[in-house]
Amino acid sequence: MTEITRDVVIIGAGAAGLTAAHELKKAGLSVAVLEARDRVGGRLWTDVIDGAMLEIGGQWISPDQEALQETVVELGLETFSRYREGASVYVGPDGTVTRFTGDVFPVAPETEKVIAEITERLDAMVAEIDPDRPWAHDRAAEWDSISWDAWLRAQTDDDEAVRNLAFATGSAMLTKPTHSFSLLQSLLMAASAGSYSHLVDADFILDKRVVGGLQQVPILLAERLGGDVLLGRPVRALVWSDQGVSAIADGVTVRARQAVLAVAPVLYSRISFMPPLPRLQHQMHQHLSMGFVIKVHAVYDRPFWRDKGLSGTAFSPYELSHEAYDNTNHADERGTLVGFVSDQHADDVFRLTADERKERILESLSHYYGPEAMNPIVYYESDWGAEEWTRGAYAASFDLGGLHRYGSELRTPVGPIRFACSDLAGAGYQHVDGAIRMGRLAAQQILEENRT
Repeated sequence: MTEITRDVVIIGAGAAGLTAAHELKKAGLSVAVLEARDRVGGRLWTDVIDGAMLEIGGQWISPDQEALQETVVELGLETFSRYREGASVYVGPDGTVTRFTGDVFPVAPETEKVIAEITERLDAMVAEIDPDRPWAHDRAAEWDSISWDAWLRAQTDDDEAVRNLAFATGSAMLTKPTHSFSLLQSLLMAASAGSYSHLVDADFILDKRVVGGLQQVPILLAERLGGDVLLGRPVRALVWSDQGVSAIADGVTVRARQAVLAVAPVLYSRISFMPPLPRLQHQMHQHLSMGFVIKVHAVYDRPFWRDKGLSGTAFSPYELSHEAYDNTNHADERGTLVGFVSDQHADDVFRLTADERKERILESLSHYYGPEAMNPIVYYESDWGAEEWTRGAYAASFDLGGLHRYGSELRTPVGPIRFACSDLAGAGYQHVDGAIRMGRLAAQQILEENRT
């Protein structure tokens, strides 16, 4: 067992952990980053599958994600805009396929009116929410005690309106059934992006990508840290006191004055804490769980949908793949579609064989794009639920009533241990931007503490 000594040990080589390590090292502190996987990036992962470069994890940058944008510029990376020329597609409750432009779904006028009214109401509610302290709102307990689905159905009996309003924070973002999380959790999701309207605007939330893949952010940060990043080193125990912390990993123990735990909170239970974490932390972790979404990559010899005047953007709360987009790589002659299957739908299709699941998902995509969608030259499913060191996607969220009870404990330090990951963010919650913000915050707090 190798023993090393550093000022700070960071557990997790995702965007949060590597950002914290980079900031601390720039300030003159010594660091060690322990990563369980054999790669850096966490939920960012770019790989070549059957000759096609696929972004298996996170990939988009939106205009409000200033921390991520700053990092991309600092690292010298280039970005490109998602293809969006042409018409979008909507599939209605009776299976009717409708082309449309703009961000308003082609629904009946009365349904459109209901959606607009409730969206305005939600934007006003979101404007009152501090994404860093949603539990501090005067109505937090009330809004946390009613499910997202129940609140929407109390506003209208128009089922199509409810389904279209619900999926922006349900299937699309928190990736859980809408009866399983609260109105407050939904408002936080919207507040993290600035408004509910932003979440339903694909041209905003899915604006740009990084040439060569977003995993280059953690890769380049890790290169700056060099040998201070240790891969294949899952941390088994953290022994801590007011005097410091020892991180005991496979093959190495790091002794440090302080630690940053930069992994999703659903993974904290993989570590033995000595002494145990405080009671409130234990309770909080039992009310947090990951969502579940399958990110489907379908590569074709050409972007055939463009020839039909389609942008590749498609939505339907009635389809197995509730949304899909043109995900063609920069300067690639081939065409790539990315679709998403989430929450209970994802559970259901994993009860099928791989061939049956592929057939069902491609059939859903064909409802948007036509029969050509059934025959990709490369097909791949990003299944983060099967990842040992992730266990779901995109992020952890609270169950009904958990956010106002325990949210204030998410970032509370425990002795020398601080916490940082996208799951804990306010602005940028569950995005790379939020991970970078949390990494910066943990580093800033450690530096301030060391100056006093």
